[in-house]
Amino acid sequence: MALSDKYGRKIRDLRLSLTDRCNFRCFYCLPSGKPALARKETILSFEEIFHISSIFVSLGIEKIRLTGGEPLIRRDVPVLVEKLATLKPQLKDIALTTNGYDFPRFAEALKKAGLDRVTLSLDSLQRERFKEITGVDALDRALAAIDAAKKHGFEPVKVNAVIVRGRNDDELADFARFARERDVTMRFIEFMPLDSEQSWTREAMVSGAEMRDRIGEVFPLVLKEAKRGAGTSWKYRFADGAPGGIGIIAPVTDMFCGQCSRVRLTADGQIRTCLFSKKEHDLRSLVRSGAGDEQVAAFIESCVYQKEASHSINEPDFVQPSRTMSFIGG
Repeated sequence: MALSDKYGRKIRDLRLSLTDRCNFRCFYCLPSGKPALARKETILSFEEIFHISSIFVSLGIEKIRLTGGEPLIRRDVPVLVEKLATLKPQLKDIALTTNGYDFPRFAEALKKAGLDRVTLSLDSLQRERFKEITGVDALDRALAAIDAAKKHGFEPVKVNAVIVRGRNDDELADFARFARERDVTMRFIEFMPLDSEQSWTREAMVSGAEMRDRIGEVFPLVLKEAKRGAGTSWKYRFADGAPGGIGIIAPVTDMFCGQCSRVRLTADGQIRTCLFSKKEHDLRSLVRSGAGDEQVAAFIESCVYQKEASHSINEPDFVQPSRTMSFIGG
């Protein structure tokens, strides 16, 4: 069986946030000191996460991505991955999104536990600029994380960069060169209105088309697949056959809502059917009330059925979500 919404979209991907905490303070997410953290008792335990995940998988979820905040702030993440791996082969893929700060320390254990893929962050190749963007002098650690992912066989290694005009858009060609030299897939993401200071402006956003064209002027690109499908990115290879690749994720100017296959569970147990949802569904309270698996499954199906047709970033009445990316889970 497969979860589906009222628009007929099949929901196969669960983005599962382990924590709202993060050891970075990226300007496009959490620039202003510490966030207002969820209380410890509201955060789902690993036992609850596994139980909920098993129900999601029984309903047709095939991919689980562990996110945050910074997920590796939680203790014993490899233990959770090992438990989730027992849901295979129904669960086809377990992935992790991380800023990479502590990834080298856990890479081997995560691989042995059953983690299939990892996506890392790298918003600048310049040390001082990296510090300005993230609030942490950790470029060396971010680069070491990419090396660790390659060493331990997390292929293909995906590296995300949020591109913002006047901040790092002059590094697009350098990032592409980095992808070629390191044989990784660099994925460039449009700046979205999810920052805690709500300072997003359309003028600061570099469109996906502009990113593609500016990279292509230096390193000509060839589209790998004619259709994006349920994925978030348009995938490109280098025309000269060099290793590595480019992904363009353009949720603002080239939205992929019509093919969206994702649902999110926050660290405090709230189902969000869209990154920009104005409504959350309280799964934690239901689970903690002692509800049986059938009741929980019915609740999940009901929530997913209500999934929005699309986000409304480009509508005049758009209102930024009250919770930032760190709380929602990427």
